[in-house]
Amino acid sequence: MRGAELGGAGRRVALMRVVFLGLFVILAARAAHLTVVTERGQTRAHRQLEGVMVLPATRGLIVDRAGIEMALTLRAPSIYVLPRDFDGNPDNLDALARALGTKRAALRQRLSQRDRFTFVGRWVSDETATRIKDLALPGVGVIMEPRRAYPADELAGSLLGFSNIDGQGVRGVEEMEDDWLRGNPIRTSVERDARGQLMTRARVEPVSTSGGDVALTLDMTMQATAEAALREAVAKSGAEGGCVVTLDPRSGDILALAEAPGFNPNGFRKLAFETTRSAAFQDAMEPGSVLKAFLVASALETGAIEPDQRFDTGDGNFEIPGKTIHDHRPYGLLDPTGVLRFSSNIGAVMIAGQLGPEDHYDTLRRFGFGKPTGSGFPSESSGLLRHWKHWKPVDQATMAYGQGVGVTSIQLAAAMAVLANDGQWRMPRIVSARRRPAAAWQPLAPQAPRRVVRAEVAARVMKMLQSVVSAEGTGRKAALADLSVAGKTGTAQKLDVERGVYSKTRYAAWFIGAAPAENARLVIVAMLDEPKGLAHGGGDVAAPLFAKVAAGQLAHLGILTRPAPIPAPPRKTRIVQTKRNAPDSKTLAAKKKKKKKQQHANLAGSKNAKPAAKSPGGKPRDQVAATAKAGPLPPVSSPSPDTPGPLFVPDFRGETVAAVRRIARSEHIALEVRGRGLAVEQHPTPGTVVVGSDRSVWVAFSAGRGR
Repeated sequence: MRGAELGGAGRRVALMRVVFLGLFVILAARAAHLTVVTERGQTRAHRQLEGVMVLPATRGLIVDRAGIEMALTLRAPSIYVLPRDFDGNPDNLDALARALGTKRAALRQRLSQRDRFTFVGRWVSDETATRIKDLALPGVGVIMEPRRAYPADELAGSLLGFSNIDGQGVRGVEEMEDDWLRGNPIRTSVERDARGQLMTRARVEPVSTSGGDVALTLDMTMQATAEAALREAVAKSGAEGGCVVTLDPRSGDILALAEAPGFNPNGFRKLAFETTRSAAFQDAMEPGSVLKAFLVASALETGAIEPDQRFDTGDGNFEIPGKTIHDHRPYGLLDPTGVLRFSSNIGAVMIAGQLGPEDHYDTLRRFGFGKPTGSGFPSESSGLLRHWKHWKPVDQATMAYGQGVGVTSIQLAAAMAVLANDGQWRMPRIVSARRRPAAAWQPLAPQAPRRVVRAEVAARVMKMLQSVVSAEGTGRKAALADLSVAGKTGTAQKLDVERGVYSKTRYAAWFIGAAPAENARLVIVAMLDEPKGLAHGGGDVAAPLFAKVAAGQLAHLGILTRPAPIPAPPRKTRIVQTKRNAPDSKTLAAKKKKKKKQQHANLAGSKNAKPAAKSPGGKPRDQVAATAKAGPLPPVSSPSPDTPGPLFVPDFRGETVAAVRRIARSEHIALEVRGRGLAVEQHPTPGTVVVGSDRSVWVAFSAGRGR
């Protein structure tokens, strides 16, 4: 009995052995089939144990012209999760969420959408990384990856821009030089241990994947000077913001570019993207009267005016079709220097009328307005400069004093540098050299200059602009001790977009200047956006900002000076008329008539009775109307009491004969009609200023159209 039982048990054990052996053979055969005959099993096994990790390459350095590091790459810990290995139980999920400082629901949602390697924390602190390591959670690990750092924080932040969390440049120089700085992404094979931790299988040499380095033209010392002065000026004036651009006129190098408000590129993840743009390159604003400097240079270059020609600005009011031009106060007779020194709008309009719209437009384009400078800065604005064929007479008039045109601070700096660089335009330059990893620097040569105006014209205008920084000039607060300054003020009303009119409370205050004036080392553009209070003009707030920046930056170049605002000249005694001693209307009219006669006599006898300049037709210059091209010039003297006031020739093109006759009668124009239909051509051209008794205009009409 006992033997039978033992025999049965032996058979059962033997049977179990056969069954297990059979199962083993079957499983072994299946495994062999999957791994030898097909690749599916092998691939699945490799995917479970091995993988490829792609990390951003180490971005190259950005340094200033002295080699000071402005942007560099560090190594920062990031937290990853392998969802297949992370069991996701509530305790582990809570622990990971607490360590990361995030909500459990957000973490669970992120992990539920992924089944492979997933970052759950980028660039965390060393303390956070240590806490997560100590938790030893399955499928959770820490890896070091590149992180961009900006040692100077806000300094030059808007120019530098930043690269995003994946190592791609998206603003400023980081975007502009991204292809050079980025390098090659790091791809490395990794294996996972039993706890799901990643282990690299090969050593990655950083130099082999790193991006190249970039040297900027920027000078960090001069940049710090500009930013400190700008912050102080913004706080003092209550402005919304501002900008300072410093340029080397000989090379076009941008030495400093300060903007307020600025931003710290280290904290880009917490900033609205729109707030990180560079206004100096990307925001076009009306420049106000600073544009008069280039108007005068244009008129002198084309021969439209003479340096000693005088313009009668009258009582400070000048009527043109559709608008009355005003000066700050009556200036009477002014030469081009006086027009700039006192910033006369009327004088500028008269010069523009003699220059003509086509030459006016062409020269502004040569100065770099209406198109990007070519600096390469991302999304650089071209500004706003409509083609002259689309101008109306009022457009050219307002454009003469910087209204109806949009410019960037960089465009203004490059244009001012033309006058300071013997009439030659240089492309603004940001990058001075590049180098590959472990290689030598390769300098980048400045672009060849191009001629805008003759050297003698540039020198003459620079001399004129020195009068702006004088006791009587609008820029006297830009003066420097024992050093000559050439510059121009500007105060531009900002457009109220909703109402479609210019605001009377919001302004942009400008000053553009060069120092020393005779051999300029620096060109500086200073702008304050919407300064508050009564003293909001360019001469009040932007000129002192220029002086402070210039003094600090020139000291860095070894030229010692300091801001030295020139006292305003004493005001003339003003007699207040009372009812008892006030003259009657007849007396006032007689005095005005006598004053006009005297002005006319003074002009006729000026220059010690020198003969009047002759036009190409042989007539005195002040008796011929200007054309848009190099035709005869319009009169600039005060009309006699028996002649009508100045005529701003209307634009008759596109009008019927009847409409042209009606306009001509209202303007006291001697009209000559040629043809029938709609007006297609006229002489003088629209916008011409005509002063004197000869107010004849001929208009040609297209045949067979209109009536």
